[in-house]
Formats: sequence, structure tokens, C-alpha cells
Amino acid sequence: MTDLTHLTIAEARDKLRGKEIKAAELTDAYLAAIDAANPQLNAYVTVTHDKARQMAATSDERLARGEAGALEGIPLGIKDLFATEGVHTQACSHILDSFLPRYESTVTANLWADGAVMLGKLNMDEFAMGSSNETSYYGPVKNPWRAKGSNLDLVPGGSSGGSAAAVSAFLCAGATATDTGGSIRQPAAFTGTVGIKPTYGRCSRWGTVAFASSLDQAGPIARDVRDAAILLRSMASVDPKDTTSVDHPVPDYEASIGGSIKGMKIGVPKEYRVDNMPEEIEALWQKGIDWMRDAGAEIVDISLPHTKYALPAYYIVAPAEASSNLARYDGVRYGLRQSGGDILGMYEKTRASGFGREVKRRVMIGTYVLSAGYYDAYYVRAQKVRTLIKKDFEDAFAAGIDTILTPATPSAAFGIADQDMAADPVKMYLNDIFTVTVNMAGLPGIAVPAGLDGRGLPLGLQLIGKPFDEETLFRTGHVIEQAAGRFAPERWW
Repeated sequence: MTDLTHLTIAEARDKLRGKEIKAAELTDAYLAAIDAANPQLNAYVTVTHDKARQMAATSDERLARGEAGALEGIPLGIKDLFATEGVHTQACSHILDSFLPRYESTVTANLWADGAVMLGKLNMDEFAMGSSNETSYYGPVKNPWRAKGSNLDLVPGGSSGGSAAAVSAFLCAGATATDTGGSIRQPAAFTGTVGIKPTYGRCSRWGTVAFASSLDQAGPIARDVRDAAILLRSMASVDPKDTTSVDHPVPDYEASIGGSIKGMKIGVPKEYRVDNMPEEIEALWQKGIDWMRDAGAEIVDISLPHTKYALPAYYIVAPAEASSNLARYDGVRYGLRQSGGDILGMYEKTRASGFGREVKRRVMIGTYVLSAGYYDAYYVRAQKVRTLIKKDFEDAFAAGIDTILTPATPSAAFGIADQDMAADPVKMYLNDIFTVTVNMAGLPGIAVPAGLDGRGLPLGLQLIGKPFDEETLFRTGHVIEQAAGRFAPERWW
């Protein structure tokens, strides 16, 4: 029999409903895999053995009664950004030490309502600020992939590095993640998994720890396009507790997979051909273009002229919103508290010891751009640029473009504690160069594994869609997946 942890969500769903396997044995297989691998990979910060087994037992009862939900008995990992009632929720930050929420995020509540099983909470960059999962208070996650002939530990990408690593290493059937500037799509590309950042407002943000409220959006990381579609249907909903969630029908995303893309217009933006782009990324992009053409799509060269301003504008808007959101962490009501003589001293000492270096850097940047005398020069100007970026996409779609094809990342995964990245934060920020425009415009984007580089490491392609047209992304993403095949790391852990 196939290792139960290697079943896709779709395969496990069919076997559970066909009574070929039980939710309890599927959950136990994942828990055993986690216990064996997590000391090496550090993908989970908390494993909920007892809760998982209880949820699996309940799923088996429902399956026996023929009352299975859409995800009945499917074991999932949950990014530490999502509030889970009574379970560790700290955004992988020291400042939220011992915080156990008394409520459930809307996204996870939706998953449990559909019968999913929680395996535990996944590691991530602190407060979702990072592109390598090295800013976590719990230490870096190791990518399950290694270059051929090398023992060098690689980053899994960030901030959803624990989610991507766990899915890639078969430590959960799928995982929740969030994307503020590429934090679903970049780690998916680095680990050979599929990640979709839905349209802003497609998934509720209620109960999800905020980084930059106008950019954050939840989405799934999964092993293939079909699994991502299954997960997103359960995660998405309108929510009266989140006024930015949109009351738009949630379609059956899975039904769109396998549909023809003949006659579709696929846009290829010239601005994404950046200086010093590695030849392997350029070649992969061309391969994706050829796959689309072979499937009957029309390739159209397009221009998104304000792309070059996206990254600097993003690193004004996101830190500004972060500095506002993170002001609530003061040591008064929950989490870490350091004594400081008076209340101001307590604030200062709590934040100084509770926030990590990257979070402090971004809070200071954000506070600066919002300060008197600089607000108009920086923040207001960045928001104007954001409007222009959004209009670039609107113009392309108005001209008949169905979806836009780009690289997902400028390179494959790099080493943990890479000296160049550590010495120059801007180099780290450049990992988001192909992804931040999607968040700035509030659009959906999907990263799909498309090949391996010369060292045997996965590379991904990105598809960008119209607002609330995730169905087209799943359909076109499946074409890439079928042409490229699926990829899994060689086990070393």
C-alpha cells in the first residue's frame, strides 16, 4: 500500500469516503512522520497529537454515518498566524509568549466545519516579516530540498516557510498560509509545492494576526493544483467580522481543473525581464510560454509600466501598516511582560526584548514614513503609486488578457544564514520582486512548480488573474503542472 502520507488530498478524500482507510490511521501516519522529521526540519512549533486524534475519531464517526464534509478526515497544518482556540498562537514571536486565544480564526473555523483535522501549528517568519523563515523566534525552518551532492541547509522561503516545508516533506496533506508580498507563492516555488494567494477579500482576515491589513490575504499551500483548489473552496467565505471580506459566491474551484485554455490570451509583461535575471529563470519562463501556446492559448506581450516602483512602494506601505498594527503589543494584557519601573519603561523593555531584529527594523521604517513631515512625501506617494500599479493590471485585463504569466522568484532556494542576504536586507527584499505587485493590486496569483534548476532545486512559475477569477488560475496552473510533472525532494532527514 502507498504510504498514507503520500496521498494527495483528493486521493485521501476518495479512500476515506470509500472506507478503504480511516481518518484515525491517516492522522496517526502524519503524526508519526512529524515526530520523526520535525527535529531536523523545524516545520512545526506545536504538534497537537491529542486534538488531532480526537478530531480524526469524530471524522470517522461522520464518515460511518455518511455525513462527510468536504475535507472530512484530512490532516492539515496551520500557520502560526491563525488563531486556534486554546492552542499556541504566537506569530512565532517572543512578544506573544504563552498566548492561547479563546477564539478561532474564521479560516480555520471553516476548515474544521468541513471536517479537517489539525495536526499542529507551523513555523513562520516572525509576524510574517521575512522571505526565508529565518526571523522566527523558534529558529529557521530547513527546506526539505537540497542541491545535488550538497549537505547545505537551504531556506524554504518565507514567511510561510513552515507551511511549504511541511507540505513538501509529507508532514501534512495541506497547509494554511498567508501572503502579504509573496509569502505563499515564494515558499511554494522554493519547495516544489503549489501556493495560491487569492483575491484580497476572498478569505476572511478575522482571527489572523495582522501584518499589513490592506495587503494580507490567507490561502493554501498544497502538493498539486487540485488540492489547492479543494482547500481554497473551504477557506474562502464572506465574514461579517471582517468588513474587507467580499460577499462573492465561492465557486467549485476543483471543477475548473482540466478545462481547455484554447483561445485564452496569456499576457507576458516585458517589465518582469529584470536586469541580471538568471538564465535558468528566463529559460523556465520561455518553457511556460511554450506550454501555454501548445495548449492552444494566445501569447500576448504586454506592458505593466509601473512595475519598477512596486517594491519600493510596498516597503513603505507594508511597514507603515505594521507599525500601526504592532502597537497593540505592549505587555499589558497578554504575552510577554518585562518590568520597567513605570508603564513607559514596561512598554520599552517589553518591545525591546519581545520583537526580533527584522520586526524592529520594519516598525521603525513604518513609524518614520508616517511621522509628521514625511507622511506626504512617503506614505501618500506610495499609495498613489499603488493606484497606478492597479491600473496597469486593469488596462491589461480590459484589453482582453485572461491571465498573466511570470516567474515566481528570481532564483531557487538559497542557504540558511546566507552572508550576502544577512549583510544587505535589500537583497532579501528583492526575493519579492515578482510577487509584490499582486498584493499591491489586490489580485489573485498562483505559483506552480515548473522545473528544476541545474542543481536539482525546484523553480516555479506564477500566474496572475483578474479579481475573483481564481478558477482561471487553477485551469491554467493545471496546464503547467501537467506539462512539468510533479516534484518531491529526496529524503535526507
